[in-house]
Amino acid sequence: MEFRIEAMECGGCARAVTRAIRSVDPAAEVAADVGNRSVSVASQIPREAFLAALASAGFPVAAPPGELSALPGV
Repeated sequence: MEFRIEAMECGGCARAVTRAIRSVDPAAEVAADVGNRSVSVASQIPREAFLAALASAGFPVAAPPGELSALPGV
């Protein structure tokens, strides 16, 4: 699964995003791309668990245009 994270601007942010994801699934395969402000996650855990963990860590996921309803609470 892919997440776009506008607040991920540096390597420190990428490490914090990775920690947030691994707090949900320690075995997740995580690939952060600071240049594109995105992160790829390979996990069997539902997407919603990662959305909550990322938001709690200060890195809310940006919804693609026209897909705001995909985010909880929006």
